[in-house]
Amino acid sequence: MRCPKCHEFLYVKEYARNLNVCPKCGHHGRVPAGERVAMLLDPDSFAEIDGHLRPTDPLGFACNDKKYAERLEEAHRSSGLAEAVLCGTGTIHSHAVVLAVLDFSFLGASMGSVVGEKVTRAIERAAEEGKPFVAISASGGARMHEGILSLMQMAKTANALAKLGSHGILFISILTDPTTGGVMASFASLGDIVIGEPGATVGFAGARVIEQVTRQKLPGGFQTSEFALEHGMLDLVVPRKQLRDTLGLLLSLYSGA
Repeated sequence: MRCPKCHEFLYVKEYARNLNVCPKCGHHGRVPAGERVAMLLDPDSFAEIDGHLRPTDPLGFACNDKKYAERLEEAHRSSGLAEAVLCGTGTIHSHAVVLAVLDFSFLGASMGSVVGEKVTRAIERAAEEGKPFVAISASGGARMHEGILSLMQMAKTANALAKLGSHGILFISILTDPTTGGVMASFASLGDIVIGEPGATVGFAGARVIEQVTRQKLPGGFQTSEFALEHGMLDLVVPRKQLRDTLGLLLSLYSGA
């Protein structure tokens, strides 16, 4: 394979052993939700929740002669997921957490009504059980196929997090490439601690759209994790190999261990 950034040839197995990080330039590639769970959680500790929830086509949406229902079925077959988010419980260095992991391979991890519902239920479960909530985001934004039903999920997830915060329960948000649109404008940016992976695109509107609207040239590195960290939008930028141990440390500090 070729690295998407430096275009150097890489052995696929070497790339996988390196957690989908290019050993030549350090580019952090995208990771399926199941692999992300395996990277972060203690072995055999993950238990999926709300896996039965599946999206429907409430608006009968169609674009370019293809129905939304057909796109959902294609996304299911290609990704093996019922929706763009995988939620569950598990442990990280023996600390119990509730987890939500978005998978970009399912319609760009766009947030529709089921994604918002699953994330909200995971947050509510964390509040009920007194466990920290960890979200790993990657998204192109709200799912236009569901119209206002999709946009409503922004308020719903944010409201659930407000309740979680009122209980004094920790929320760690991890932003991977890319985290944009309605997901960034709602739960992904509301963490008590917000962590970005190196080089990840994070922001609301795309850089090209912003330049077209403002008619101004954006600064170099705009909407990267490093740029967001420099301007106070992130707390940490953590390489993927260090992420599990960093989470373990933060959870230890939170628990007073």
